[in-house]
Amino acid sequence: MKCLVTGATGFIGSNLVHELLARGHSVRVLARRNSDRRALENAACEWVEGDVTDPEAVRRAVEGCDWVFHVAASYHLWMRDYRPMFATNVEGTRNVLTAATRAGCPRIVYTSTVGCIGLPRKVGGGWIPSDETTPVSAEQMSNPYKLSKWQAEQVALELARAGSPVVIVNPSAPVGPRDVKPTPTGRIIVDFLNRAMPAYVETGLNWVHVRDVAVGHILAAERGRVGERYILGHAEGNWTLGETLRVLAELTGLPAPRLRIPWWLAYLVAWFDERRAALTGQPPRAPLAGVRMARYHMFFNPAKAVRELGLPQTPPRQAFADAVAWFRAHGYVRE
Repeated sequence: MKCLVTGATGFIGSNLVHELLARGHSVRVLARRNSDRRALENAACEWVEGDVTDPEAVRRAVEGCDWVFHVAASYHLWMRDYRPMFATNVEGTRNVLTAATRAGCPRIVYTSTVGCIGLPRKVGGGWIPSDETTPVSAEQMSNPYKLSKWQAEQVALELARAGSPVVIVNPSAPVGPRDVKPTPTGRIIVDFLNRAMPAYVETGLNWVHVRDVAVGHILAAERGRVGERYILGHAEGNWTLGETLRVLAELTGLPAPRLRIPWWLAYLVAWFDERRAALTGQPPRAPLAGVRMARYHMFFNPAKAVRELGLPQTPPRQAFADAVAWFRAHGYVRE
């Protein structure tokens, strides 16, 4: 298949490109001129220069493609001005999906996020993982990033209802190789390896190997039902942050931080940090949006994707081992 991947220089996008190439597909990439292309070094791609907010660049990119994977997104938990993020995430999504539909692309896969799935419910002392049927509303979008992705997902659903061949995937928290920036989840691993995490705020995430997320995109193109959402996560990946740090300690031989900060104190520190950021323009170390999300254990059930798509289930422990090895091999860990 002739495939277009937007966001191909990012964590999920670059892994998707490598998986597509390994399966014999040809890949075209839409990327900005100044994008960081380290994750696609030596990848045999066709490059189209442009941005998802530029309709003409998008039109050139989708021309002649069989599959379009719209992975590109602006992911920031703090910005002085959020308008560029909404332009990329919402209007950029509309541009790509509309252009791909008009070009007659047979299958379009839109990359959303589990942040657009309803929040898990706490029952007794535990949490009930959410699935695609868990009720959700715009009011649950607690920060501009989540709200922008929610609005973008509504665009995708609207186009699917109008006949566009769109399938939506909702990755949870991927870990693994090629996290060049790194992402906020990758930063947890890098900080742990560099002994830069003296304490933590307890939360919960659904961890999944980034390779499984990439393969899940391809399976969605092959087998996904138009207009449906699929959580790309791991059935055994619902771990608290404390459990995650203990696994990292076992994998690396480094001690896990023992000091657990109460949520109210983390919120207070983040509030003052954002006041400083507003004055200096330097991003806060711990944005309020991240602290607010930490109140919830973001546990999810990927059974639908496993059942309908055949989503692989690489053990999360292996995902962390692969991520640790990649960060160490690529100079992210201080001697």
